[in-house]
Parts: sequence; C-alpha cells; structure tokens
Amino acid sequence: MGWLPSVGMCGIVGYVGHQRSLDVVLEGLRRLEYRGYDSAGIAVVADGRLATEKKAGKLANLTEAVSAHTADNGIALGRTGIGHTRWATHGAPNDRNAHPHTSMDGKIAVIHNGIIENFAHLRAELEAAGIELASDTDTECAAHLLAQAYATLDHLPVQSTPDSAGRLAEAMRLVCRRLEGAFTLLAVHADAPDVVVGARRNSPLVAGRGDGENFLASDVSAFIEHTREAVELGQDQVVEITPTDILVTDFFGVAVTPKEFHVDWDASAAEKGGYDYFMLKEIAEQPQAVADTLRGRLTDSGDLTLDEVRLTDQDLRDIDKIFVIACGTSYHAALVAKYAIEHWTRISVEVELASEFRYRDPVLDRSTLVIVISQSGETMDTLMALRHAKEQKARVLAISNTNGSTIPRESDAVLYTHAGPEVAVASTKAFLTQVVAVYLVGLLLAQVRGIKYADEVAAVVQQLQKMPEKISAVLATMEPVRELARDLASAQQVLFLGRHVGYPVALEGALKLKELAYMHAEGFAAGELKHGPISLIEAGTPVVITVPSPRGRAILHDKIVSNIQEVRARGARTIVIAEEGDEAVAPYADHMIRVPHTPTLLAPLVTTVPLQVLACEIAAARGHDVDQPRNLAKSVTVE
Repeated sequence: MGWLPSVGMCGIVGYVGHQRSLDVVLEGLRRLEYRGYDSAGIAVVADGRLATEKKAGKLANLTEAVSAHTADNGIALGRTGIGHTRWATHGAPNDRNAHPHTSMDGKIAVIHNGIIENFAHLRAELEAAGIELASDTDTECAAHLLAQAYATLDHLPVQSTPDSAGRLAEAMRLVCRRLEGAFTLLAVHADAPDVVVGARRNSPLVAGRGDGENFLASDVSAFIEHTREAVELGQDQVVEITPTDILVTDFFGVAVTPKEFHVDWDASAAEKGGYDYFMLKEIAEQPQAVADTLRGRLTDSGDLTLDEVRLTDQDLRDIDKIFVIACGTSYHAALVAKYAIEHWTRISVEVELASEFRYRDPVLDRSTLVIVISQSGETMDTLMALRHAKEQKARVLAISNTNGSTIPRESDAVLYTHAGPEVAVASTKAFLTQVVAVYLVGLLLAQVRGIKYADEVAAVVQQLQKMPEKISAVLATMEPVRELARDLASAQQVLFLGRHVGYPVALEGALKLKELAYMHAEGFAAGELKHGPISLIEAGTPVVITVPSPRGRAILHDKIVSNIQEVRARGARTIVIAEEGDEAVAPYADHMIRVPHTPTLLAPLVTTVPLQVLACEIAAARGHDVDQPRNLAKSVTVE
C-alpha cells in the first residue's frame, strides 16, 4: 500500500483553502474519533487574528463551545485552521491541557502528537526567560519556542510563496532541530493567513492535495471526502501547505520531492489504514507502541524514570514483598512481571487476579508494593483491589494506558504505557506495552535498591530498544501463519504450551483464541502435561509450543523439546515458535514459526505476536467479528 497505517495517540487535521476551515477541520476530527481521545480543540486564522477553542471530553463539547462563540471571535470565518483530538500523555485530560497551545502573544497555535523527551529541559529554559506556561504539557514548550524562533526571522517574508520557504516553516525547522523524541507538529500564525506548517519525526503525518485547497492529517480518513490524492511525508521533514502548494524540506531546509499516491479505500477502510480489521492495524502498530513506551525513560545519567512518583527511593528500598494484580490479558503481563522482577531484584513476587485479591485477605503492610495493571485505568476489579491495598497501608504503583484515569490518580506512582487507543476489544499493543512497562518497573527497583548499577540497567534498556525492530521483523513474516490459521479454522480445540516466560505467552495465546474464535483453547505450563492435560491429545490436535532460546536457558530448551516429542508421539500437530538458528526443534515441528534471537526474559515481546495473528485470522476464517467479539466489552467497569 502507498501509505503506512497511522500510529499514535492523537488525531490531527490541518486545512487551508476556499472552504470554511472550521467545517473542514471539525469534520476531519469526527472521522478520527475512532482513534479514541479525551479532549479536542481547534484554531482558525481569520482577519489577522487567531481564534481558538478547546474542551475536555467528546467532540460534542467542542462543537457546542464553538457555536456559542462563533459570532464574537470570528472562528467561523477563517479559511485556514488546525484541529486536534488528544489522548493525554503529559498532563491530565482537562481544558487547560487540551490542544491547541498558543504563544504568549496569542499569534501562534500548535497541536502535537507524540512525546517530546527533552521537554523538562526546554520548559526550564523558557521559564528562566520569563515565559509563563499555562499547561502541564510538553506541547506548550513547542509553541513558545516557535514564537521565539519566528521573532528572530524578521528578514524573511511573512507569507510563503512557491519559491520561498516561509518564515513559519523556517521557524519550525529551527525548533525541530532542538526537539528530542517523537512528534507530529502543526502550527498556524495570525500573520500568515494562508499557511499551515507541519513537521514529523517518529509520528505519522500525511498531506492531501486538493483543488485550490490542501490538507494535513495524522490519518488519510480525515480528508478522504475531499481528496484521494495524498502526499507521503518522510522522517524528519517539515511541510508547508498553502491553497496551491505543498512544499516539503528536511529539518535543515533542503528541498524534498515527496512521494505522491492515490487512496483507493473508502472512508471506513481508511480509518483502518487499509486493514480489514482494527485488530490487524493495532498488531501492526506494536513496534511503534513499544518504542513510544520506552521513549524518554532513561535520563542522561542513566537513571530510569516513571511518569508520576509520590514515593521516595527509601520507600522503594523498604519493600520486602510485591503483589502484581490484574485481570484478563493484563494478568498475563503480570505473570511475565514475576519472572523479570524476581530475577532482577530478588524480591518475592506474587501474582493475583484482581477479582480474587481482596476476598482472600492477603497479608499486606507498609513494606508491600502492589503493582496494578489496567489498560483503561478504570477496571473495577482492579480498582477495588487497589483500594483494599491502600487501606492496608501498602504502596501502590499503577501501569495504565490512560492518562488521568482513576487507577493512576489513586496510586502512589504511575508508569503510563504509550500504546495509544485500542479500538479492537482483544488487546494486542496494550499487552506488549504492559510487558515493557513491567520490565521497566523491575529495572527501576533493581537500580534503586542497588542490585543493578545504572550501566547494567542501561544495557537491558538498550536490549529493549532493539525490540521494535525485532517485532517488525516478526510481522514481516506472518503470511505463512495466516495460511496456517485458515487451515486450523475447523479445529475443535488448540492447546498452547510454554515454560518460564513462555507459560504466560501460552495463556495469552489461548485467551486470544477463546476471545475471538470462540474455540476451546487452553494454555499450560509444559511440565504439567504429564500430570493430566496430555490426555487431551489425540490424532491431529493442534498444539502450539513456544520454545525458549537455547542460548539463554539451555535446560529449559531441552525440557521443552522433550515435551514436543511427547505430544507428537501421541498424534499432535505441532506448531513451534522458535528463534532463528534453533535447529534442534525442527525435526519435531509440523509447522515452524521463526522469531529473532531475543534474551529469554524479553522473548514474550516477539513470541506473542504470531499468536495474535493466528487468533485473528482463525476468527476471520470462521466468520466472526474480529473487532467486537460476542459478550465482551473493551473496559470492564463493574465487579
């Protein structure tokens, strides 16, 4: 396909042309609502003025506010505008932190998708210069920096022409060279009525080419009703749109000839990035989601950082026991946490289903750390378990994908995953980012407690930073898995086996198949086979086995090869997930799925992915709604 699916947390729209920008931008934001968001805002340039409106909550709140002020602020008149739906990353989801953010003189408005890693340093610099910041966001720093850069460029023409990179675009280039992290930025200026400038690094942005009008968006679905002619923007590029031109340069002003393509999907398909299901799109987004969750976690001195910490280092040193509490897929991430945290910290870890935790009267005190994992931050079972832990004076650390939700608010420390919204009910990228998060928590505890030095922690983080590339490599080899899935669609049951961290992977693979395909599926610790489950094996029974690396834990590898031989001898159809170069298992595999070599503890980040694809494709082959399985909801907010 000509354009990669959008990856990121926010919806972004920019327009310049002959229509009312208010109408075009709001329509674009509506088409991006499927991505999920917690606030929305718009900025329009009209009659030399910049008019903005932004509101927490749904787009209807913004529309109502715009309608109430249309007459007195000129927001309805402009032909140039930008709009944003926000999924909070820095700062709570409220009116103050909603985008756009403006410069102190009220002339520049900026919207942003992504994470600016060095925002704390930039914020301190701006405050030292006497600039008062009005929000808690990293984005606002970009607005003030852009105003500073713009002010230094008096020698350039204010308004862009086809043969002149405009002043606002040049200011954007200056700012982008200072920013670290992932960002898509769009900006407008009151003195430039026919210009929208955008920039991208590690975050999506695409342009739409119209007739006397042009568009920018995080997703082609935002402008597909107006044009199907699109312009693909590359890494580290700045784009300037006017009613007649789309001008692209790199961050240093070197002109770029962008790739143009025709969008042949309808609006519904465009929302899904050309994929048949949101779940497939979200599986494809996992490399970026993992990269975003890791971004900015390591300081210049090599220390790990969380998002919100109301615990001292001494509090963390005093911990002598850890509970990890979660439900469903998050529970499987919690099981991975046990292996990693115990290995790195030597603290005893118990993993609990949130729905059972408070009913068994667990032993908790001030030296207990309770880690709660919830994608939505609103899971009722998990919230009630958290409150019980707090009543017993335990310290609570939350891992969540939703900034400002209840569970993070009531916790003593928070690590936000940056998976972005998941539309499909079955969790994919949220699970992988939760696994990354529990690794980070384990490493932080090991560092604070003096069990690992900063350079040792940094070495593991560097291994983690290679994982997006490895996940991408797995995704590139999934066509045989899809073919296998179609062949397995008529199976009565599928069994999953694993050892060590492969055991939670087996449980997750079975859960995905149950959720999506409505099949009998079970995950087992491979060593338990001979204690009962092996009686389920009959001729042709599909058994999926996750094999640990022979380089890391050779004894684990040898044991599971024996398990494969056991089930195969009883007629099982063996589907083996093993790392590249592992030939010892090949003679016993009816189907081999290869993944890149990965350290044992980090292996779930690559071995889970084929199981997601397998479940999705089996469900599709059986004629089920992959994104909305029967009887299930995305977030369970009742006990």
